[in-house]
Amino acid sequence: MNKLSEEKTLKISKIEDGIVIDHIHPGSALEVLSVLKITGKSGFTVSLLMNVRSSNGNNKDVVKIEKKKLRKKELDLISIISPNATINIVENFAIKEKFNVSLPERVDDIIKCQNQNCVTNAKEPVKTVFTMEKKGDTHLYRCHYCERTMTLEEIRNSITK
Repeated sequence: MNKLSEEKTLKISKIEDGIVIDHIHPGSALEVLSVLKITGKSGFTVSLLMNVRSSNGNNKDVVKIEKKKLRKKELDLISIISPNATINIVENFAIKEKFNVSLPERVDDIIKCQNQNCVTNAKEPVKTVFTMEKKGDTHLYRCHYCERTMTLEEIRNSITK
């Protein structure tokens, strides 16, 4: 690499332990941080790259969070925000595990039903349950109680507000 190329290269230091969420849909990294409830007050060291060029020529976002471990519910949220994201689990500065997120078949207590008459929106202590349906290339989630379906876009809008 010549000196000029070196000067143009942004260097983000490796993390010792934590996660790297790669291949996030461009412009969606802040949504990922939001659904993970990562704020500047959380105590985590966070590196955020937005709209960077990927090796395949497309743009992507990348988030690194030191000392963070992901729970299943958080993985489900990431997959809804960015279904093509890749999770890298880092231990001792090395990638211990790497996998692609996948849309969950069933989502419990994450999605708010858009049907205002649904029992989950009443004062009853009922948690939401949605199951995935596929119609061609479109993924829909159907409420277990009122059977209202929601697109991924509707779900993203409901969980990031």
